[in-house]
Amino acid sequence: MANDGPVEHGYPHLETVRAAITALYKRLSYDTIQTFATSVVPADVAFCDTDDLHLGAQRVAHELVRHYRLPDARLIVSFREMRHAANVEFAAGPEYFVELNDRFRTHRRDIGAALAHEVMHVYLHRLDLSFPGVRDNEILTDTATTYLGAGWLLLDAFREDGASSQKLGYLTPEEFGYVLAKRALVFGEDPSVWFTSPQAYTAYVKGMELARRDEQQPPLTAAGWAGRRRYARDRRHASAGPPPQPGARYQFSPDGGGRLRVSFPCPTCHQRIRVPVRGRVRARCGLCRSVLECDT
Repeated sequence: MANDGPVEHGYPHLETVRAAITALYKRLSYDTIQTFATSVVPADVAFCDTDDLHLGAQRVAHELVRHYRLPDARLIVSFREMRHAANVEFAAGPEYFVELNDRFRTHRRDIGAALAHEVMHVYLHRLDLSFPGVRDNEILTDTATTYLGAGWLLLDAFREDGASSQKLGYLTPEEFGYVLAKRALVFGEDPSVWFTSPQAYTAYVKGMELARRDEQQPPLTAAGWAGRRRYARDRRHASAGPPPQPGARYQFSPDGGGRLRVSFPCPTCHQRIRVPVRGRVRARCGLCRSVLECDT
């Protein structure tokens, strides 16, 4: 788990984040994701300066193991000087050894954030879910941590002023805010009341703006006028134009009966949905079960 250094902003990892959300739905199923409707609450991971360091860290780790439903996993937490914020040693289990950077001895309020990421590594390891490459796999871990209810801790660990900055994880603050907003829209949860960092709240607001724009992209009926005009233009030229590029937002193809079908990403889980081009239709995403009103 990375920490420190200049804080990157914006959405440089957005496509990987969206792929990670899709991968979670595919691997866990809609029903399993629904069991994470309640986030970790601050009282469960609170850490006072008067708490015993090791006993307190073990207590917080136990709460996160419970949240991720890993009842037979036992985390042994230790502290040492290291470059990264934290590290977990994978083994057959049920015991896993987690090392935290020595600086958490005096920054105890962020221990929950560091452990949330490391326990998610264990969870994904047991699921046998990973992305190729260290960078993408860490983005998957941050995204899963946030979407499954513990990542607000990681965003709240982001603090920045004129003299110093701190951020845990590989996502930018705005990307953490985006995933947290996607989760909030699915479960009707408002995590902003838990933030102690004003910078975290700002990043969440920006992420929510982007998450809401996901739900207003053509051909959804809530799309803006200009976007729907662009979609209509692309539809008119679909049969005469070049084949769509892989990853293009809208991909048109004949359905075998002389009519067109269009595929586009679900605004919730980003799985591609394929519907006929025939005016207004209702479509249900096979992964997250979202019901979409489409103007095709």
